[in-house]
Amino acid sequence: MPKAIFITATGTDIGKTYISALIVRKLRQCGYNCGYFKPALSGAEIIDDKIIPGDCAYVLKQAGINTDPADYVSYIFKPAVSPHLAAEIENNPIKLEKIKKDFERIKKEFDYIVVEGAGGIACPFNLRQEKLMLTDIIKALGLDIIIVASASLGTINSTILTVEYAKQHGINIKGIILNNYDEIDLMQKDNKIQIEKLTGAKIVSAIKKGDNDIEDLSTLFKEV
Repeated sequence: MPKAIFITATGTDIGKTYISALIVRKLRQCGYNCGYFKPALSGAEIIDDKIIPGDCAYVLKQAGINTDPADYVSYIFKPAVSPHLAAEIENNPIKLEKIKKDFERIKKEFDYIVVEGAGGIACPFNLRQEKLMLTDIIKALGLDIIIVASASLGTINSTILTVEYAKQHGINIKGIILNNYDEIDLMQKDNKIQIEKLTGAKIVSAIKKGDNDIEDLSTLFKEV
């Protein structure tokens, strides 16, 4: 049975893609056939008249997976806005069934899969034809989550809110990853301690700025 984990975050631009790339690359270095999937991506680039899903392209390149990144994203949008709005602008509503179908296809290709969300845990994907939130996708795919959080000021509040929101929606949290962590900074060291105390979730990694390696987190993946 393949195994997978869902990467979400306390908000946008926290470092989900960077962390996803580190995890996929690490597992492949450890000998695991690990791949990547992103249900929806907005803010795609146009290069030589071809739409490029930048986040996916970055992860695959870092992991040494030489294939078309468009094959690992269900919905690719040009507007750099929330997926639900990008879908409305391009008149291409996001549907759960397509995401599930694509995930089933990718499960046949890899033994381990990192699935990356968009924005934060409460990101909307469709608010018109059917109400579809990020949490609905996580649950439909049957996945546990890792939460990527900033190590800086304000992270205690945003991380607690993210953890509580996930719990309210019946989503299992396998751990938290602090990004851009400075082990010399007293406040960030305290953030790390207090987040674990206040959420009950374990910080499974603290990534310093510019780090190009991460722990082997394969034990956190769930059979799907």
